[in-house]
Amino acid sequence: MIERLFANAPALLALLDSDLVCLQLSRGWRARLGFVNVDDGLGLSIAELFLPGGSVSLEEKLRESLGKDESVQDIPVSLRGVHGTTQGFLSAWPVQSETGSAGLCLEATCNTDLDRALDELRHLRTMHELILDAAGEGIYGLDVNGNATFGNAATMEILGWNPDEVMGKSAHDTHHHSHPDGSPYPQTECPIYAALRDGEVHRVDDEVFWHIDGSSVPVEYTSTPILQDGEIKGAVVVFRDISERKEIERQREAAFQEIKQLKEQLEQERDYLRDEIKSESDYGEIIGASAALKRTMAQIEAVAPTPANVLVLGESGVGKEMVARAIHDRSERSNKPLVKVNCASVPKELFESEFFGHVKGAFTGAHRDRIGRLQLADGGTVFLDEVGEIPLDLQSKLLRALQEREFERVGDDRTVKVDVRVVAATNRDLEVEVKAGRFREDLYYRLGVFPIVVPPLRDRREDIGPLAEHFLARASIDLGREPMRLSKQQVRQLMGHRWPGNIRELRNVIERAVILSTGSRARLDLVMPDNADSQPDVTTDLTPPDGTGFVTDAEMRKREKANLIAALRHANWRVWGPDGAAGLLGLKPSTLTYRMKVLGIARPT
Repeated sequence: MIERLFANAPALLALLDSDLVCLQLSRGWRARLGFVNVDDGLGLSIAELFLPGGSVSLEEKLRESLGKDESVQDIPVSLRGVHGTTQGFLSAWPVQSETGSAGLCLEATCNTDLDRALDELRHLRTMHELILDAAGEGIYGLDVNGNATFGNAATMEILGWNPDEVMGKSAHDTHHHSHPDGSPYPQTECPIYAALRDGEVHRVDDEVFWHIDGSSVPVEYTSTPILQDGEIKGAVVVFRDISERKEIERQREAAFQEIKQLKEQLEQERDYLRDEIKSESDYGEIIGASAALKRTMAQIEAVAPTPANVLVLGESGVGKEMVARAIHDRSERSNKPLVKVNCASVPKELFESEFFGHVKGAFTGAHRDRIGRLQLADGGTVFLDEVGEIPLDLQSKLLRALQEREFERVGDDRTVKVDVRVVAATNRDLEVEVKAGRFREDLYYRLGVFPIVVPPLRDRREDIGPLAEHFLARASIDLGREPMRLSKQQVRQLMGHRWPGNIRELRNVIERAVILSTGSRARLDLVMPDNADSQPDVTTDLTPPDGTGFVTDAEMRKREKANLIAALRHANWRVWGPDGAAGLLGLKPSTLTYRMKVLGIARPT
């Protein structure tokens, strides 16, 4: 009777022997397995009734129940069935047959609502995983101890995580163990873990996470605590790889610095352009047709198209700057700037900054970055006026910059490359300066690849008239006076003066004459130097023996040489001092020395 009741029971009942082999199944369990007859299913094992699972197998639990003669309740199981597997719970208790053999009686419950809930839970979990994996930001979870509990696809991609190796381990030790410079980053200082202590949201926008390959990844992140009933259960970290943003910021900063540098360069070029405009309006083109000037112009035309450095020699006021400008204007660099440096006007302590520039804070008073003259002249020409005044300790740096075509700004470790042509000018005898140890010989040869000697005004007297007329017209316009002209007598008077200050002196005399004159007649008698006619020398008598009204350039040089020799003999060949030949002639000793060299005058032995 009991056996029939057991066999026909709609519940899930089973009777097992001591070897856990099925002796009898209820109708409900047979229907689940798709059996029809009462004897169907006999002899089935535990593995044929349930799916394996759990850290401790179901078979071990049942044998333990049988051995201890104790029942077990509500063991979660996965029941096999003809329509698939269903989750449920299993209870078991020991029984004895009429023959005294031991066995187990099983009762399983299978809740359809539970199955539906579990299916829904699995669906939700899948959807949540899909949503997390679809996010572009990295998202991972921490338990209350700071161990990783999950990570989305972006986390795996950005940090190279292997879920099996990372889950359950300290996330800080995995990817946040060091600062960007490689120094240790204690977990106690980590904002991510602060959220596990204080329950606050922590945001950081300038740190790095470490990839499993050892490389750093710049990130910004938010660590948000997970709270349940006011208790911290863990945290969720959302982070973003900002490598691209950092690169854009770097490029933007580089572009900003380049714009800043170009702005400063344009400002300085503007200032130099103003000086150029003023200079061009002051001097204009080279004026004259004398043989001496033609020789100089021929040299300019020859050297201008070449890349050779030029050394312009000549007395003060002869127009060396105009020669430099003419060389630049006739060169392939004419569309680039001509940058001028008056080496005599730069304080010694500022020479290096003037030539090479400096960065902000390089020295006291360096309140902003400054571009040097060499960098400003990049692609063009730099004119070093009075080059003999460059301090000896800076000459080596200038030489290196010219040879290597690169230099460093004061206070900067970055190398600046430039391409400049140098035109240097001086009224000193650089060979004498080299012998005296005041000028580097190697720099002298670097600058003096092609020397050009600009003749003094006394060697081009036929140019005095046109020059005076040019300066007179310019001064009349600049000073708002009516146009003036010079008489032939005034031109002869101008030609009779030695003009030790050369063209600069002539220009000044003409301007003073315009200022002091009224009407259309220039009053040269009010401005000419007192010694214009009172100290005639061999060179002031322009009346040739043939009565043609002029003398050749060779004759002029011959007369000047004779005059200098006469003065030197009178001074017993002394050049310097109040009784020296230079003082007698009203010249600077360096100017007299230079003329002696040009004319080939040497003290007899």
